[in-house]
Amino acid sequence: MSLGIHSMDNTNQYNIYSQLSSGKRINKAADDAAGLAVAQKLLTQENGLDIGAQNAKDGMGVFNVADGAMGGIMDYLQRIDELSIRSMNGLYSDSDKQAIQMEIDGMLDGIQSLAKGTSLNQQKLLDGSMADLHLATNPRGGGLDIQMEDVTLNALGLAGYNVTGDFDRDAISKAMDIVSKARGRMGAATNRLEHTYNYNRQASENMTASRSRVEDLDVPKAVSEKQKQALLSQYRNLMIRRQMNDNSIVLKLFQ
Repeated sequence: MSLGIHSMDNTNQYNIYSQLSSGKRINKAADDAAGLAVAQKLLTQENGLDIGAQNAKDGMGVFNVADGAMGGIMDYLQRIDELSIRSMNGLYSDSDKQAIQMEIDGMLDGIQSLAKGTSLNQQKLLDGSMADLHLATNPRGGGLDIQMEDVTLNALGLAGYNVTGDFDRDAISKAMDIVSKARGRMGAATNRLEHTYNYNRQASENMTASRSRVEDLDVPKAVSEKQKQALLSQYRNLMIRRQMNDNSIVLKLFQ
C-alpha cells in the first residue's frame, strides 16, 4: 500500500512539474481530452485569422503600389493637357506643334510603361491582364474579389493622340476621369482591407484569450498545489517511518 501511495505521489509531482515547465494545464489528451479538442479548434481559427490578416495587409500593399503608379499617370495626363492647350495657340507653327507632340509622345510612352510595367510578385496590376484579384482574408479561404484596373493607352482612349492635326482635347479629360475613378475604387478597396485586417487581428487576440483560458495553467494555484503535494508526501513518509518503527518495537517485545 505504501508503494502505491509513493507511486501516486510521484505521478502527481510529475504532472505538476510538467505543467509548471510548460505553463499549460493541458499537455496531453489525458489531462483534459475535451479541453484539448476545444483548444485545438480555437488554435486553428486563430491561425486562419492571422493568415487572413497577413493576406489583407499584402492586398493593401498591392493597392498602394497600383495607386502610386496611377498617381504618376495622372501627372503625365496633366502635363499632356497643358501641352495640348499650348498647341492650340495660333502663334505656334507646325514645327512648334511637332516639338510639342514629341514631348507628348514621351508622356504617352510613360503612361503605357506604367500601365504595362507596374507589377508585384510578377503579377501585372494595371494592364487589364488581371481581371480579379482574390484575397483570402477569412479562416476558410474566402474573402474579397477586387477588380483590377486597365489604364493602358487603349483603355484610356489615348492611343494615337496627336496635336499636330485635328484632335479632341476632351479625350484627356475623359482619361483623367477614368484614372480618378480607378483610384477611388482602389482607395475604397484599401479601406475595406484595412477594416478586415483590424477585425482579424482583434478576433485573433480574442481567440488567443479564449484558448488561454482553456489550456493555460493557473500558475499561483499550481505552485500552491505543488507545495501541498510536497507537504503531503513528507507527512506520508513520516507516517510510514513511524509505522515501521512501531512495528520494530512490537517485534522486539516478542523476541
